[in-house]
Amino acid sequence: MGDTYDSIASPATLGSYAEYDVTLLLKRVDIQPTDTATREEAIQSGRRHYSEMFSAEMAPTREYMELFAKAMATGGPRMGAETARLALAIVQSVEGPITLVSLVRAGVPFGILLKRAIALLGRDVGHYGLSIIRDKGVDDEAMRHILARRPVESIVFVDSWTGKGAIANQLEKSFKDYSDRPARLVVLADPCGCAWLAASGDDWLIPSGMLGCTVSGLISRSILNAALVGPGDFHACVQWDNLAEHDISRSFVDGMWNDVSTVIATEIPSVWSIETRRAHRDAAAAAVAWVMGEDAVTNINRVKPGIAEATRAILRRVPEKVYVSSPTDPELAALMYLIDNKGVPYVVSPRKIAPYRAVTLIRHVS
Repeated sequence: MGDTYDSIASPATLGSYAEYDVTLLLKRVDIQPTDTATREEAIQSGRRHYSEMFSAEMAPTREYMELFAKAMATGGPRMGAETARLALAIVQSVEGPITLVSLVRAGVPFGILLKRAIALLGRDVGHYGLSIIRDKGVDDEAMRHILARRPVESIVFVDSWTGKGAIANQLEKSFKDYSDRPARLVVLADPCGCAWLAASGDDWLIPSGMLGCTVSGLISRSILNAALVGPGDFHACVQWDNLAEHDISRSFVDGMWNDVSTVIATEIPSVWSIETRRAHRDAAAAAVAWVMGEDAVTNINRVKPGIAEATRAILRRVPEKVYVSSPTDPELAALMYLIDNKGVPYVVSPRKIAPYRAVTLIRHVS
C-alpha cells in the first residue's frame, strides 16, 4: 500500500463542539431537506441512494427530553465506566500515536470522550470525524487528509454501537484501500459481534442514541450527492443552526466526562474475545433472519435492529412495525414514547429478536 497522501480539501469551522475535541472532515452545504415519504419512495425504488438526500430534524419535545434525562441518570454512569475501560484497552493495544476516527454522526460524542480519556492516560491522540456510507464507502478525501498527518497503523475507528453490521462490513472493505491490516472498530455496544473491540454485546440505551443533531454537534447525517460533492471535496452535511437553542452537544460530553474521569483510575481494560463476537454474530443473524421471514422481507435494509437504530428509524423513516422485548422495559421508554406518539404498531417477541431489545421494520413502499 502507498504511504503518501495529499488532500485538496481542508477542514472548516463546523458544528458546535470545541475545536480541541474533534476535527470534523465534512463540507458544509445549504440545501432543502426531502420530505420523509418522498425520500422513502426514492430509496426503495432505487431511483436515489439514501445518502443523496436527508430529512429535516425537529426539536425534541419536553416529554422526550425528560426521558433523555432519565436515560442519562441510569445509562450515564455505565457509559462513563465502559468508555474508561475501552480507553484503557486501546492504550494497551495500540503502539505509538493513537488516531481516533469517529464515524459521523453517532461515533463523534463517544469519540470525544475516548480522546479525552486517552490523553489523560498520557498518550499522543488525535481525533477526526468522517463520513462512511453504506454501498459507497469511507470518505476517501477525508482519509487522505488524515493519512497526510497521522500513521495508518495508529488508526482506530469509533462508533457508538453496531446494528446488523452493515457499516462495520463497509468499513472493513473500504479500509483495504489504505492498509493491509484489518480495520479496528471500537464501540460501546456490539450486539452483532462485528467490532474489533467493544465494552459488551448488550443492546442497551446509550443516551446519545436517543437524539440526532442536538447531541451530535448540530450536523446532519452525511450527504454524498454529485451536485454538492465534487473532486477534492469532503462528503457534505447541513448544519442545523435553527436548533441551536436545543443543542446539548457540549454539555453532554462535558457531563459524561465527569463519569469517565472519576473511574478511569480504578477500571480495567475491556476484553472482547473472538468467541464472544462469534456467539453474538450468530444470534444477531438469526434474529434478523426471523424478522425477514416473519414479514416476507426481501430487502435486509428494511430491518433496523437495536434500540438506537430502531429509534432513529422511527424518527426519520416510515416504520411499518416495531418488535420489542417488553413494552415496560425502562430501556425502551423513549422508543415506546415514539411508537405511541406516531401510532406505530408493535409486537412483543423477546426471544425471537434476542440479542436485540428492539427491531424496527421499515414499511415497503411500492
